[in-house]
Parts: sequence; C-alpha cells; structure tokens
Amino acid sequence: MKTFIAAVVLLACIGSAFGQTLKQIASFDLPGPVGKRFDYLTIDYEDHYLLSAHLAAGILYVIDLRTNKLVKAVPDVPGVEGVEYVPGLKKVYTSDSGDNKIGVVDLKTMTVIKKLPTEAKPDGSTYAQPFRKVYVSDERGKAEAVVDVDKDEIVKTLRFTSETGMPQYDPVARKVYVNLQDENIFAVIDPATDTVVGRYPVGRCKGNHGMALDPEHHRAFLVCEGNDLLTVFDVDAHKPIAFFPVAKGPDVAKFDPGLGRVYVACSSGAISVIQEDDRDHFRKLEDFPVQKRVHSLAVDIETHRVYAPEQEENGTPVARMIVYDAVPAPKAAPAK
Repeated sequence: MKTFIAAVVLLACIGSAFGQTLKQIASFDLPGPVGKRFDYLTIDYEDHYLLSAHLAAGILYVIDLRTNKLVKAVPDVPGVEGVEYVPGLKKVYTSDSGDNKIGVVDLKTMTVIKKLPTEAKPDGSTYAQPFRKVYVSDERGKAEAVVDVDKDEIVKTLRFTSETGMPQYDPVARKVYVNLQDENIFAVIDPATDTVVGRYPVGRCKGNHGMALDPEHHRAFLVCEGNDLLTVFDVDAHKPIAFFPVAKGPDVAKFDPGLGRVYVACSSGAISVIQEDDRDHFRKLEDFPVQKRVHSLAVDIETHRVYAPEQEENGTPVARMIVYDAVPAPKAAPAK
C-alpha cells in the first residue's frame, strides 16, 4: 500500500505533463445580477435541461442543453444551493438557505409549488430513486432531511454532531453516503430504514465537504476543503486508498463514468482533474485554469461536456455559463 500511495503522489505531482483536459466551446450570459455567487448544478436528461442555482440571486436557471438558451429563470428560491432533479415526476428540489426551506419546483409550470421547512442552511442533496426519497444535508443544522417525493413531505430528520456535507446515493450498494465534515467521517445511511449503519474515518482528508461517486467501481471521491485534497475512498473496505492535491478552495466534485474522470471546482481559479484508469489506479491530469470564484460544475455524461458558472471575469463582475468539451487524456503507461 505504501508503494501504491507513493506512486499516486508522484503521478499527481507530474500531472501537468498529460496536457490540457478541457476546451472551451461556448459561453452565454445569464440574466441574474452580476458578480453574485452560484452553487450546485445538475442535469435533467429527460428534457435535456441544465438546472443551475444562482445562490446569491435566489434564482434557479433552467437551460436547454441543445441550444444553450435560457428556458426560465425561476424565482422564489432564496439562497438556493442544492438542486436535485427527480426523473419521471418533472420536479426539482432546491435547498434554499435564505429561508431554510426545501423548495419543490414543478418543471411543467416552472414554478415553486411547495416549500418544506427544514433545519439550518440546507445544502447538497441526492435522490435515492428506488426508495422515492430525496436526502438534503442541512449543513449548519447538523442534520439530514429525508423527503418523500410522492407526498412532498419531510418524513424523517437524521441528526448528527457534525455539520453535514454533500450526500450521494449509491445505486449498487443501495446506500446513502454523507460527509460529516467537522469530524472527518464518511457516514452510511440505509434508506430502507433511514438509520445510520456506519461511520468511517477518511484519513488525511480534513473537512470532507464535496463528494462524487463511481458506483460501478465502489469508489467515492471526497473533497477535503480543510487541506485541499481529493480523497479516493473504498466504500467496500471503508477506508481511503489515495490522496491527490488539488487547487486551493475545492468545493463541488463531479464524476464522468464514460471517461473515468473526476472534476473538482476550485475557487482559486482551477478545475482539478483526476483520471481513474481502473478501480485501483488513479492519476492527476492537471489543474485546468478557469476564472476565480468558480465553486461548482456539472458534467453531461452523454456528451462529456462540462458546465461551470462564472461570477467574474478577470475581476469584472459577470453572470455567465461556460461550456467545455472534454479532451481525452493519453493512456497511462503500463505498470512494470
């Protein structure tokens, strides 16, 4: 294991040698106030919509991915952070930190149809489809709200002794994972009973907030805000297996399973890119330069495009979405 970790660190240090990983192909302005922070994005693959939270503007943007045109700027989502789309119901659940509520947005009418009072600062969210439940991390409230998507009701609130970071549903293990970021713990929830069935330390990772998931290979990717790392976590063995330095200010991570690529949005002005060659071998490709204060991104797993909202351009306030094509990385040299 020591040899493996040493090799991983060496590859991380020379990642820039693998060349550029993204290429900008489009950009378009958004109508909200310029210079204001954005947060999570997600994709509705049924209607081919990009759903983007403009946190400081209190707006949810619905963007047509086929044309890069704005369909609707949905108001009445104050301080919107998390955005979770529910397939089949054409509904979006927004984490509205401005009024500590979970908003229910009907995409057929593009309006907020219900608000669910919850704990302090609702943030990241995930949908456990077989269980018909959305899980919302109430970060400051140190809780996880469980929403029944058929009733649009909070049916349970799980409480912790730590602020809660990003949750993810694992469709293979049929579990929900949530970061306990104050305690550097990876917690496991059984959605059949909504009970916590495991808590595991994440090693050198400090402040595990963001999370992406590769269910096929049983790997979670944890964003360590406290020490600027990306941690690869084995969800079967319940332990970290690799650590990669990323650019300063890491926040949201997304995984593209088709390319085996992890993207981490870093507010210092980079998207850090880590390649998964197989379930046991990873390498850092680069810190791809972007504008500062880019906290979030989304990946279209059908086109491999990356979407990242900008709130400034070289210090000048903007409200803009940038579209990137993925540039395939050279294959790793065979292990000797």
